[in-house]
Amino acid sequence: MKRIGVLALQGAVREHVQTLESLGCEAVLVKQRSDLEKLDGLVLPGGESTTMRKLLNRYELLEPIRTLAKQGYPMFGTCAGLILLAKDLVDYESHLAVMDVVVARNSYGRQVDSFEVKLDIPEIGPAIPAVFIRAPHIVSVGEGVEVLAEHDGKIVLAKDGHLLGCSFHPELTEDTRVLEYFVSFMV
Repeated sequence: MKRIGVLALQGAVREHVQTLESLGCEAVLVKQRSDLEKLDGLVLPGGESTTMRKLLNRYELLEPIRTLAKQGYPMFGTCAGLILLAKDLVDYESHLAVMDVVVARNSYGRQVDSFEVKLDIPEIGPAIPAVFIRAPHIVSVGEGVEVLAEHDGKIVLAKDGHLLGCSFHPELTEDTRVLEYFVSFMV
């Protein structure tokens, strides 16, 4: 059984836990450093990235998570989680800075501009439901980063080795294929 942590400081924690458990994984709430032990991977959920950064600092999780990413632990960032992973942010200071992408925050507008579309993602499958809520997008990717999906000419899903980042919220739908894809990173 895969043991996957879900950063549980703020955001769409419960939805990720439920989806991971439905896939037969053990979901571990990560609230302190000791919760990072013996994990096969880590999910950084959507939420509010500035608040999450403050809480990562308060609970002394920023450096341990950065270290795990550099050691090759699989990590999946959704929405704010993508912002946390990004090496660079447009007009903001980066957070973990481990995924070789540049990300623009709130590039799809305000909360009221939220929407859902179906994305065809060759690596994962057709008609994947994607919920965008104050979503960021990936402006550019570094060498070796694989672009997996785009919407309206913007990169919304990319893979950098063991790191997966998406602009949307796959955990808010009943379709588990994106999280299944992430779980497949763990051998």
